[in-house]
This record gives sequence, C-alpha cells and structure tokens, in this order.
Amino acid sequence: MADIYISQSAEIAARTVGDETVIISTLDSTVFMLNSVGTAIWSAADGATPLSKIVEERVCPEFEVSPEQALEDAQEFVEKLASHGILQISGAPVSHGASL
Repeated sequence: MADIYISQSAEIAARTVGDETVIISTLDSTVFMLNSVGTAIWSAADGATPLSKIVEERVCPEFEVSPEQALEDAQEFVEKLASHGILQISGAPVSHGASL
C-alpha cells in the first residue's frame, strides 16, 4: 500500500490530557476519546509525515506491537477518523504554509 499522509481537520476542537485526547467535531458535536496509541498518531498528524513513519517512530517504540500489525491498525484508525471528518488523508505531503 502506498504511503498516506494525515492531518488534523480544522473543523474540530481537541484537548490532550495526559496520554488521552478528547476531540469534538464542530460539524455535528460528536465526541471522540483517543487512547494513548490514538493520541500518539493524532499528535503526529502534521500532513508532512507519512503514516508508516509515524507508526515506526512513535507507535512501535512506545507500545509492544509488530510494525505490520501497528500499521494495519493505524490505517483502520485513520480511516475511521477521516470518515467522521476528524482527520484528512492525502496521498502526498500537505503544505500548511503560505506561498510568497
């Protein structure tokens, strides 16, 4: 599978407390609670880092899981959040800076 890049939607409000994150969709007021693994992925969702690198550098060293299983679970997690408009998925890095 080709690398995907994830970024946080502008249509949410989020707060991280400890190793958990609460996300509220401003579109429909849906509340999501992320555990420590979800928070690790969420906090790294900068649009410039491929999901495979996030899993390799943030998830696998911190949690006891194989890279293959971690990437499969992360892809499922990301797709679920994207379906609710919480994350945005791209096939290429996303630039957030203004062009001059």
